[in-house]
Amino acid sequence: MSKVFVNIGLSLDGYMAPEGMSLDHWDDPEYLGWGMKWGSMMAWILKQQYFREHLHVGTGGEVGPVNDLLRSTSERIGANIMGKRMFEQGEISWPEEAPFRTPVYVLTHDERDPWERPGGTTFHFITEGPEHALKLARQSAGDKDIRISGGANVIQQYLNLDVVEELEIALAPVLFFGGRRLFENVRPAISRFAIAHVLDGPDATHLKYVRQ
Repeated sequence: MSKVFVNIGLSLDGYMAPEGMSLDHWDDPEYLGWGMKWGSMMAWILKQQYFREHLHVGTGGEVGPVNDLLRSTSERIGANIMGKRMFEQGEISWPEEAPFRTPVYVLTHDERDPWERPGGTTFHFITEGPEHALKLARQSAGDKDIRISGGANVIQQYLNLDVVEELEIALAPVLFFGGRRLFENVRPAISRFAIAHVLDGPDATHLKYVRQ
């Protein structure tokens, strides 16, 4: 059965996104310095050969354990789930060939026909809630896994449903001092997680936790 996992970047003080990173200021990365903060947190992935080639942003890049980890994570994904805010930010910034190449289920209150992109990505807009989105994702993922892509609110919903089986966090040594925290609004009754793997990189520490 498909596993449900989270794979994200995180600041040292626990934020997934810095303050000011919103549609209102998407064209102004200098607003509250959100562009520099986000870039610092995600610097590790921008250097990896697999990322650069997979997204067609250039050739070359770093190879080694972090690149191998990125590749294995990407290749295990059979479906993605995300929130409306993440989709709206990506809709104006992703290339025509969106980076997912799987079915993507977008949690929203707005009905919309599926949006198919070159390269194998189709966005499906789900108004029936997170459990229904997960049911559809399981059906389409086959024997591959389901990534809860974000943002923070969507990850929190699935943590509170107690269906997240693995947490993969790239913890970067940067401080945001504000923004959207990963673990706000999470019920104390969710399952406990144990450390499964730690990989040190020059720009982030890659942590994997599995549900006990």
